[in-house]
Amino acid sequence: MYKIQTLNNISVAGLDRLPRDKYEIASELSHPDAILVRSAKMHDLPLAESVKAIGRAGAGVNNIPVDVMTLAGIPVFNAPGANANAVKELVLAGMLMAARNIGHAWRFAMDLEGDDAAIHKAVEAGKKNFVGFELPGRALGVIGLGAIGVKVANAARALGMKVLGYDPTITVRAAWALESDVEQALSVDDLVARSDFITFHVPLTDATQNMINADRIKLMKRHSVLLNFARNGIIDDEAVVPALENGHLYAYVCDFPSNLLKGHPRVITLPHLGASTTEAEENCAVMVADQVRDWLENGNVSNSVNFPEIALPRTEDGFRIAVVNSNVPNMLGQVSTDLAEANLNIIDMLNKSRGEIAVTLIDVDRAPSDQAIQRINEIDGVLSVRCLGCE
Repeated sequence: MYKIQTLNNISVAGLDRLPRDKYEIASELSHPDAILVRSAKMHDLPLAESVKAIGRAGAGVNNIPVDVMTLAGIPVFNAPGANANAVKELVLAGMLMAARNIGHAWRFAMDLEGDDAAIHKAVEAGKKNFVGFELPGRALGVIGLGAIGVKVANAARALGMKVLGYDPTITVRAAWALESDVEQALSVDDLVARSDFITFHVPLTDATQNMINADRIKLMKRHSVLLNFARNGIIDDEAVVPALENGHLYAYVCDFPSNLLKGHPRVITLPHLGASTTEAEENCAVMVADQVRDWLENGNVSNSVNFPEIALPRTEDGFRIAVVNSNVPNMLGQVSTDLAEANLNIIDMLNKSRGEIAVTLIDVDRAPSDQAIQRINEIDGVLSVRCLGCE
């Protein structure tokens, strides 16, 4: 029986992927095999030695100490793309709200007083203050062309916008999914200088912290619009407000309210709604539950932020050993030697590495003894080893 601890409410659609005859799921339990989390901060959370996997039901993993997990031989899974459509729709809504001054117009209409005749008269007199502009022909700059960025770019093209994209690490899969007439920007500076709208779909790292600052704002077109539904801190809010007040920026739409922003007339702040749809929450939960289950039961890895992708079909009669180790020479040789000395025959084997971490899946002809597993575990550089199905 595997034990799964949930640190946040996880969609039932995801939890249902974990059969109750094999999995015990609770928010509080001892010796969990895996942890499912959404936004709970794990950096200062004591971790049980029994934990074999962390599953983040979302894309960003800033709330998880990934480096610590890597050193412990624990994969951290996430759900890239599961909330992509939800975020895409909110970006489109943000562009429309900014272009048509919907926030200001809504507040104006809500504050109208008097009888219907007076309200109608005030509407006709006041609507000229909310004249906006249309999206076709405008240029959208998309920074980060992963699952979300690609959907945003393609949707903007369908609306008749010109789209520029910047992502020096774009994958082949993402490039294939991108509309062919999306133009490649040469740099962030190149993109911001040519865009009417700019949207961000990158994680918060040292490289992206305050990516939009006072210097870059000076490069932007007059009356351009910033949209941030990625991570707080990518845009320097202290630099944005003066640019809004002097008219250099037309509007700022973001998912991260603050005292500086929430009352500003040219800012639309939303309460972190990017992935807040029923469909997105279900998609994230299903994806991450499947990934954690595949790791626990088969040793396969997909969508891990710190482990290599690896998938080895199970043999009918074999017993599987999963080894996580530092990516250094002679690890396979030492493991193979220990298996031979334990009189275990290797039926199939697959090894994959990523940076400093390697994962090896080995199918052997009979169940290894506790002593054989312990000998592998004692090899210098082995971070974790387990026999799947032998627990």
